[in-house]
Amino acid sequence: MLGSLQCVVLDCPDVRELADFYGRLLGGEVNRPDPRWSLDDHWATLHLENGQVLAFQRVDAYRRPAWPDPERPQQAHLDIAVPDLDGARDEALALGAVLLEEGEPGRGWHVYADPAGHPFCLVGH
Repeated sequence: MLGSLQCVVLDCPDVRELADFYGRLLGGEVNRPDPRWSLDDHWATLHLENGQVLAFQRVDAYRRPAWPDPERPQQAHLDIAVPDLDGARDEALALGAVLLEEGEPGRGWHVYADPAGHPFCLVGH
């Protein structure tokens, strides 16, 4: 093994907005002091309760993904396990997510976009 995953970083136009969105969606602590990162208008973090870290990096010329358009691809997405897919749908929408694709009956996932346009899936388990 060469190393271990430190965090997942998402580009966005407003780091605090996106960190707060994922904080409300996943829990955890936004911008917990951590010597690994300098927190400012260009960088924010979300420390999750399980020890994982999401980071958010400001990109001035940010180009929002247009899922599923290959000309403006998602590049990466998060799958978030939820115990109640329908209840999670309502909560995610109330937090500011946008529904991109609702799974067909019998499919256990729905595709959303966060406030910066990154696709993510809520997956029933």
